[in-house]
Amino acid sequence: MQPPDELMVQEFLPAIRQLVTRKLRIQGFSQNKISAMLGITQASVSLYLSSEIAKVYSTLGQFEVSREEADTYSALLAEDSKRSAVDAVSTLNTIWTSLLGRGSACARHRHQYPSLADCDLCMKEYGESGSGSSEVVADVTDAVRNLEASDTFANVMPEVSVNIACVAGDAASLADVVAVPGRIVKVKGRARAMLPPEPGASRHLASVLLSVKEVMPSVRACINLRYDSRMDRVLRKLRLKAIEVGGYAVSGAEDPAVEALVRRLGPVRPPFDAVVDTGGNGIEPSLYLFGKSAREVALLALQASRLYSVR
Repeated sequence: MQPPDELMVQEFLPAIRQLVTRKLRIQGFSQNKISAMLGITQASVSLYLSSEIAKVYSTLGQFEVSREEADTYSALLAEDSKRSAVDAVSTLNTIWTSLLGRGSACARHRHQYPSLADCDLCMKEYGESGSGSSEVVADVTDAVRNLEASDTFANVMPEVSVNIACVAGDAASLADVVAVPGRIVKVKGRARAMLPPEPGASRHLASVLLSVKEVMPSVRACINLRYDSRMDRVLRKLRLKAIEVGGYAVSGAEDPAVEALVRRLGPVRPPFDAVVDTGGNGIEPSLYLFGKSAREVALLALQASRLYSVR
């Protein structure tokens, strides 16, 4: 038996870990902190930092991962590693299954094991087979298609990429929130969902959505965008009322951004349209927009992207 997971452990994972290690080091984290965040030894961190980076991109290229995609994946994993080990493992699994589903590991796998020349199991198992029929899944699917079709939306995508989340009725569990597994990433200047939307696909954005829903029950959907001075001007042009959180640091908290939001929501008197997260030590600033449906927040995000793109 020759499962593709051997390739993940032996080739793909070490290459991705090296890129994530470099991302975290550039952001100012010590080697000891990085080793704790990634669950590897300090010696491994030192080796990754001193190794030739061109070999990493070459290895990932054998899995049909471009340099742009590799940098996107490592940015996602670096951000998730700062938040929690569970988030990082979830995103890594999504990246790998997405590659399996589109057949990107097949050539490398067949080269290693010629007896698998006729195998298409991974594409059948992990490839797109429809995004479901529930109303919420259909809502998010339609919203994602609108984002992918835009030629300006990529301009407002943060380094940690985008997700869009939606929940039905009075549901209050993370498992009930529909989102995009692994998020929506930037590929060749356009947005692209890594996998079709499904329930339970996001911990962070789902937590943000449910926290806001506690104080504004009519809210059912949320999207995250980049935040900077230009986006601040866009918010004013759209006349959106925003509340602000930020100034926290990476800590032992399960999700410091969500904990900061929950504290901020205590004295808040709704309604508001957005949450501005100014970030903190090692945390990228973000903007969260809210609405009654995924389509609604996607259209608002597209409107923001068009205003943002005007020079």
